[in-house]
Amino acid sequence: MIWVVLALLIFIFQIATILIAEFRHPSKAMAWLLILFVFPVIGFVMYYFLARSFQRRRIVRQRRIISEETRLEALRRSRLLHRPEDLGSGEFREQERMFALLQQFSLPITGCNTTQVLNNGETTYASILEAIAAARHHVHVEYYTVRDDRVGRRFQRALLDKLREGAEVRLIYDGIGSYELSAAYVRELEEAGAQVQCFLAPRIAFFDKRINYRNHRKIVVVDGIVGFVGGINVGDEYVGGNKRLGFWRDTHLRIEGDAVYSLQEVFMRDWWFTARERLTDSRYLPEHGCVGEDQVQLVSSGPDAGPDAIVQSVFAALAVAKRRIYITTPYFVPDKGVLMGLKTAAASGVDVRLILPYVADTRLVMLASLSYVEELLLAGARVYRYHKGFIHSKVMIVDGLLGSVGSANMDLRSFYSNFELNALLFDTRTIEELAQTFMDDLDDCHEIRLAEFAARPRLQKAGEIAARMLSPLL
Repeated sequence: MIWVVLALLIFIFQIATILIAEFRHPSKAMAWLLILFVFPVIGFVMYYFLARSFQRRRIVRQRRIISEETRLEALRRSRLLHRPEDLGSGEFREQERMFALLQQFSLPITGCNTTQVLNNGETTYASILEAIAAARHHVHVEYYTVRDDRVGRRFQRALLDKLREGAEVRLIYDGIGSYELSAAYVRELEEAGAQVQCFLAPRIAFFDKRINYRNHRKIVVVDGIVGFVGGINVGDEYVGGNKRLGFWRDTHLRIEGDAVYSLQEVFMRDWWFTARERLTDSRYLPEHGCVGEDQVQLVSSGPDAGPDAIVQSVFAALAVAKRRIYITTPYFVPDKGVLMGLKTAAASGVDVRLILPYVADTRLVMLASLSYVEELLLAGARVYRYHKGFIHSKVMIVDGLLGSVGSANMDLRSFYSNFELNALLFDTRTIEELAQTFMDDLDDCHEIRLAEFAARPRLQKAGEIAARMLSPLL
């Protein structure tokens, strides 16, 4: 009898620990409790190693201090926008509250940029490799996934060429996203003089209880002048090399101008975190002439940050939408606020459209995504599935107010667990270009009809329910 009481007390302790630790995220708490009930001891061990908060760690506080030091230099060199009427979109004149929110984020709204939207892998790689080939002082590269394949070797050769010419090369890759990257690939770069860092290697991250936190950013900065951000990693699949997924539809962004300082700052913070090296040379933040009038704000978020900047920017944009909300995302697992924002907008007459993949790279996440479709359709939103191949773009367009291109999916992992980076774009030309590309993508989509979707098999519905319950952990 005493053993039963002891086991019950231990079980209650485990439940209480999860509830207290996750009281800010009820859906995440419920997902972990489900695992705990199914696997009473194993579930708690998994929670202990996978779900520890990042913000309590001393190294994170140090990282913020370094960020502030580099930030001051970037601000001094940038043309900053301080009033809603300064933005290219006249619609911001009526959005003082949203503008005030964006002003609170750690990276500023800059007004002296040239941007180019890059659709799909080949176009993106060509532009990045061209920029790398022109580098004189440094090349900074940060990716979630780097593969030792045909595309990966193209990147490696470009970096080796720069090293032979005397340029500095730094590379950060994520330990989980690049777990297949060969030691030989890294060794060749290091022997040539590159500095290479793995962001939270799986074995270290597991025992340090941080394996759940991944660096999902995609960053390239060349000489502090040209930068790239978006959804495309380094691998053959991004040029259609995965036979199961086929054609890979994605979106990236090339930037010249003030916003590159913000991009460099994010890289510097991540370099400090991985290498414990401060990059203080003024040539990392060089002077540049004003190359354009595009207005850009980089929005960085992650478990080390205070406010959840990306989800805040998404929610704020949804809340003020009047005409249209177009979203493309490979994974759709929103929190309650974002879901309610979409449903409320659709119910009030806003043209809400969502593009999801038809071919899934992760079956469980796709089932979780589909679990939200019926309630969106009932609210009046329109949902499409992309049939040409796999769509991996992370794009949002709201009215003529803003467009967003970046690494963050419309899911809980990107909102709260991953280190992510989005670019908010405010000039009318780029917003309309993104909107036109969205409409072009609809030509390769099948629209989901409510009656047809409601009649889907019961087994699929059951799978969607299970996946949705686990979705906070996906």
